[in-house]
Amino acid sequence: MTTDLWMLLGTAALYFILVFVYSFGRFASPGGFIWAFGNRSDPFDQRPWVARAVRTQQNLTENAVPFVILVLVAHLADKVSGLTSLGAIIFLTARLTHAGLYISGIRYLRSAAWFASLVGEGVILYGVIG
Repeated sequence: MTTDLWMLLGTAALYFILVFVYSFGRFASPGGFIWAFGNRSDPFDQRPWVARAVRTQQNLTENAVPFVILVLVAHLADKVSGLTSLGAIIFLTARLTHAGLYISGIRYLRSAAWFASLVGEGVILYGVIG
């Protein structure tokens, strides 16, 4: 399996880890267990870090779509190279950093990590069409 695909697998693992993190935070909150198994029609007052973890996972979902497309196109077009691998490594490393910073509530560095993930995607794109 190529480095690009390992990074794609790592991104999927990060997605599920984030779901576990915020689910644990919700279940551990007072009333969270009942809310989680209810119809969720009422808003749930959750701890700030739990709300940030939810947003982190949602942000990863939005940003993973182009990453998945780029990695798959690189493979289908037989354009996998050291450059596409570097881009994939940058993406996953930046997303891991972003997750930690976002959940911790660190604002400006979080945005820098998000931007770094876009740079990683740009490197993959350049490797495919450049």
